[in-house]
Amino acid sequence: MFTFALAGLLAGSFLNSLIDRFPRGESIFAIRSRCDSCGEPVRIAHLIPIFGSILARRHSRTCGARFPIRHLAVEIGTALLFAVIWLRFPGSLETMLVAFFSSLLIVFLVIDLERGTILDRVSHPAIAVALLFGLWISGRTALEMLAGGTIAFGALLAFKLLFRSRKGMGVAKLAAFIGLALGYPTVWVALLLTLALGGLIYGARLLAQRMDRKDPIALGPFLAVGAIGAMLFGELFMSWGASGIGQIVKLLSF
Repeated sequence: MFTFALAGLLAGSFLNSLIDRFPRGESIFAIRSRCDSCGEPVRIAHLIPIFGSILARRHSRTCGARFPIRHLAVEIGTALLFAVIWLRFPGSLETMLVAFFSSLLIVFLVIDLERGTILDRVSHPAIAVALLFGLWISGRTALEMLAGGTIAFGALLAFKLLFRSRKGMGVAKLAAFIGLALGYPTVWVALLLTLALGGLIYGARLLAQRMDRKDPIALGPFLAVGAIGAMLFGELFMSWGASGIGQIVKLLSF
């Protein structure tokens, strides 16, 4: 588990690089990361997970701009997530698949939080990977995968049309990836967790008067968290027949 958590720490550092580069349209194969403020390459020592932020004191050595705390949060969060994945699916191909899909979801989550968008250059390859490798490794049938993708895409498209969202199709494409990755009926767990988490946060912010009813709802982060929860514990939720979510999933999965 420790080794896999360490791999998660390294993966988190790479995910930070992707989160920085994708919105700027940069290649993921660029040799060096650079400072967002001045554009100068970041020193090699400062790219070391966790310790790099400490060495740099979270400041750019060239212009003094502060590095976002997100760098540290993504590294530590990914390491902890990988540890949980190993405990849940120890030493199998599914371990690697869940870790990979979870890493993609972290990229979606953070970019949407920071930029308010879901990029096609992330969602399109993610959908392709889910189609190519999900069927081979997960053991799901093609029908289960396609049903999951269709249900998730349709649900988010309906949400977009119902609430007249001004955002593009990004969230529906993210939902399609999640549905393909999870398959049917686990996709229902992800959607129900998304609804519960989104409703809780949205309601709390309304009560605290930190947002208006007309403000747009960013569903991407909730979808990502719901999908990770469903990947890790979807079977447990569905097996808890006495629980509310278990009963709902059973009703939906007629």
